[in-house]
Amino acid sequence: MVTVKLLLLPTEPVAIAQRSRIHHTLCKPLFLSTMADYDGVLLGMGNPLLDISAVVDEDFLTKYDIKLNNAILAEDKHLPMYEEMSSKYNVEYIAGGATQNSIRVAQWMLQIPGATSYMGCVGKDKYGEEMAKNSRSAGVNVHYYEDETAPTGTCGVCVVGGERSLVANLSAANCYKSEHLKRPENWALVEKAKYIYIAGFFLTVSPESIQLVAEHAAATNKVFTMNLSAPFICEFFKDVQEKALPYVDYVFGNETEARTFSKVHGWETDNVEEIAIKISQLPKASGTHKRITVITQGADPVVVAEDGKVTTYPVIFLPKEKLVDTNGAGDAFVGGFLSQLVFEKPIAECVRAGCYASNVIIQRSGCTYPEKPDFN
Repeated sequence: MVTVKLLLLPTEPVAIAQRSRIHHTLCKPLFLSTMADYDGVLLGMGNPLLDISAVVDEDFLTKYDIKLNNAILAEDKHLPMYEEMSSKYNVEYIAGGATQNSIRVAQWMLQIPGATSYMGCVGKDKYGEEMAKNSRSAGVNVHYYEDETAPTGTCGVCVVGGERSLVANLSAANCYKSEHLKRPENWALVEKAKYIYIAGFFLTVSPESIQLVAEHAAATNKVFTMNLSAPFICEFFKDVQEKALPYVDYVFGNETEARTFSKVHGWETDNVEEIAIKISQLPKASGTHKRITVITQGADPVVVAEDGKVTTYPVIFLPKEKLVDTNGAGDAFVGGFLSQLVFEKPIAECVRAGCYASNVIIQRSGCTYPEKPDFN
């Protein structure tokens, strides 16, 4: 039995409409003006995974050569770990995958049914069915490609002292094909969206799909956003990452990923603020939107680079005893940020929403959240 922790959305249309009208009064100017305008406003594409999450010990990390605060793809030596986690530790099964986490959090923050859409590949099995059912009940319009030969992908989330490490066995998630994206009912989601988010992990699966969506966004003046996602993406998928970057209007990442990006590009600096500026100044395919770099640093301030300048924003302080699990913290930050970006809020407000969402998630197990946000 898979237990997936997701919210149930309110169904009172009057209350939602009233809240929307109040929001528009406070937040003008906006190019979105009615509830219908928010339908499918934010699209995510990525690797949907079932998180197998457990608090483990140092011996387990050593046995499988796992480092804390890292994200890697599973090798043959890691394959037995999933069964061992299930048999040895108290395991939770949670719908995951970086982009799917961010889209779910954005949907939770928005509280507008159908405001978000998501595409990725799952297996034709009970795990895939469960993820689809729960994502839709959460208000996300999921269009999964179902692969009949591979099982739904999993991600081992190993938690020690509140810190996490991720080992992803992509399985079906690795089978996404651009042909699925090109189907009329799926490409309609791309055309409807005004904001698009793709985590860097998807570069390992379908760079062709990323390129199709990126070029569409540039041609239609939409906002295209991506994440550095993990050091190994910057190191071993540099070519496809560099091909996508000219189209990216917002680049997200954390300090470790930023420093790896700098090293790979020969910039000879570990200064996160300098790196953020350099990333923001890389060539762009479209001049409609300037590039903004957003780098999180755990408990240290968020770094935002735009127009050759850096602004830092403090995060919400959390006593260590309240920290449960950092899994999904970065994903939640992006989800919160995007939930305000679609309203054309100022960057400071987007960062504040990101910090709020991240703060909620790290006080819970996995990328989960209460029924409704308490964000003003």
